Amino acid sequence: MAVEVLMPALSPTMEEGTLAKWLVKEGDTVKSGQVIAEIETDKATMEFEAVDEGVIGKLLVAEGTAAVKVNTPIAVLLEEGDSADATVAAPAAAAAPAAAPVAAAPAAAPVAAAPAAPMAGGARVFASPLARRIAADKGLDLTSVKGSGPHGRIVKADVEGAVAAPKAATPAAAVAAPVAAAAPAPAAVAQGPSSDAVLKMYADRAYEEVPLDGMRRTIAARLTEAKQTIPHFYLRREVQLDTLMAFREQLNKSLEGRGVKLSVNDFIIKACALALQAVPNANAVWAGDRMLKLKPSDVAVAVAVEGGLFTPVLRDADKKSLSALSAEMKDLATRAKTKKLAPHEYQGGSFAISNLGMMGVENFDAVINPPHGSILAVGAGVKKPVVGKDGEIKVATMMSMTLSVDHRVIDGALGAEFLKAIIENLENPMLMLA
Repeated sequence: MAVEVLMPALSPTMEEGTLAKWLVKEGDTVKSGQVIAEIETDKATMEFEAVDEGVIGKLLVAEGTAAVKVNTPIAVLLEEGDSADATVAAPAAAAAPAAAPVAAAPAAAPVAAAPAAPMAGGARVFASPLARRIAADKGLDLTSVKGSGPHGRIVKADVEGAVAAPKAATPAAAVAAPVAAAAPAPAAVAQGPSSDAVLKMYADRAYEEVPLDGMRRTIAARLTEAKQTIPHFYLRREVQLDTLMAFREQLNKSLEGRGVKLSVNDFIIKACALALQAVPNANAVWAGDRMLKLKPSDVAVAVAVEGGLFTPVLRDADKKSLSALSAEMKDLATRAKTKKLAPHEYQGGSFAISNLGMMGVENFDAVINPPHGSILAVGAGVKKPVVGKDGEIKVATMMSMTLSVDHRVIDGALGAEFLKAIIENLENPMLMLA
C-alpha cells in the first residue's frame, strides 16, 4: 500500500516550511532513519528522516517550494508489491479506513476527520502515515503508544505489536475544538492596506518585489501580535561604563594567553542573568491564563542575520563565568548566521537583550518577544559631561538602556527594581565575579 510522506513539524511552533533540497529521487530505496530531505523552518535548515522503509514512488513537492504547510503530502512511498501507477490513487485509498467509523459514530466526526495529529494532553502525537492507518484499522489510541522512531515518532512496528483498545474520542474532540476555534484568530488581526492596494499605489514607480521567506513571515506575524496584544511600557536609565571598561581591559590582558576576549555585551548578559536571580519576580513569562515564574536565568540575545534575526538562549547564564558566556555566545551567533541552530537553542528564556550600541544607535525601544516578560534595549556608550558626587563636572562614558516590559507580568515598581539591579551589576563589575 502506498504511503504518503507528510511535511513534518520540526519544532513545536512550526506551521509551514520550505522544502530546500531533496536528497533522494524517484525510484530510490530508503530505510527508516535515512535522511531524505532538508527542510527550512522559519529559523533553521534541518534534516528530515524517513520513518518507514520503501521506494520513493513520487516526489509531490519540488525543491525550493516555500510555505508548505505541516502535514501536507510531499512524497509517496511505495511498499513491497506496490507499483508506481498506484501513487496517484494512494491518498484517496488511504482515507477509506478512517471514513468507516464516521458513519457509525457521527459524534466523533471532528476527531476522525483529522487522524494525522492525535493529541495527548494538548501536545501533538507524531506518527507515520502507515502507523496511523494501522492504528485506525485496529482501533488503537495513538496517545497510549510509545514511539521508537526518530524523535519518538510512532512507526509501523510500534502499532503492529500494540494491543487493540478503543480510542478515547471524547477527550480528543474536546482538545480539537478549541484548537480549531483558535485557528482563524490571526486572520482577524489588522494588517494594514492589502497587497493589491499597495501595488496600485506604486504602479507608476520602479520597484523590485521581494517575496517573504519563512523567517520574515514569522517575524512579521509574531511581532505584529506582540505589539497589538502585549501591553508594553518602557523604563529608561543610563549606566556609567568607565569602571566596567577599565575592569574589562584588565581582565582581557590577563586572558590573552587563553585566547579569550570579553566584550561589553558579555558583561551585560551576566549582569542581567544575576539581576533575574536578585529580583526573581521579574524572571517570568506570560502563559495565556497564568504566569510562569522561572528559577534559572535563561537569557535570550538578539543576533542579526541576513533577512531577519535569531534570539539564541544562554541557559543558566547566572552560573557561568564571563569567559564561558563569551565562548557560548560566539558559537551561537556563528551558527545563527548560517541557520544551524536547533529549535531548543533559540526557544525559551524569560527575558531578552537587544544591543544596537555596536551600530552606533544611542537609544531605542525593543518589542517584547512573546512569551517573554521583558526585553532590554542597549544603546551605544557615549562620552558625556556628568556631575560627579563631589559636584564637579567631568567626562564619563554613559550608555542608555531601555527596558520594555509586559505589564501583565511585571508592574512598574518591579520593573524599576529589576533595571536597577542590572545597572548596579554593570557599575560594580567586581560583584559579577563573586
